[in-house]
Amino acid sequence: MSSHYLLKTEASAYSFADLQRDKVTVWDGVSNPVALRNLRGMKPGDKLIIYETGDRKSAVGAASVVSGDASDPKNPAVKIKAEYLLAKPVTLAQIKSNKLFADSPLVRQGRLSVVPLTAAQYKFLTGD
Repeated sequence: MSSHYLLKTEASAYSFADLQRDKVTVWDGVSNPVALRNLRGMKPGDKLIIYETGDRKSAVGAASVVSGDASDPKNPAVKIKAEYLLAKPVTLAQIKSNKLFADSPLVRQGRLSVVPLTAAQYKFLTGD
């Protein structure tokens, strides 16, 4: 069974459009110990939501894990691929107002860049 995660990115540094252009990338630049632990836990087939910080503050796209290499625990190499642009971006305000996210690190630990999601949270964000 696949897991679900939300990955935050600063759109001016690497946007979902950049991921769509590249098709596949290695997700890196993570330094927070909790975020690193979440990244190391990713497995091929896990489902991802790409969330753009900065001006947008919205979940904008879906992606998936292609492969993971946690041999370097301080810099795990997780390869992800773009799946699709969300039909409608989901703003941080919409996320915060939904009771599904009341206990989520997405709301409680705003600086966390790799956040686990429940299947219900993932479904809400993708609109499926």
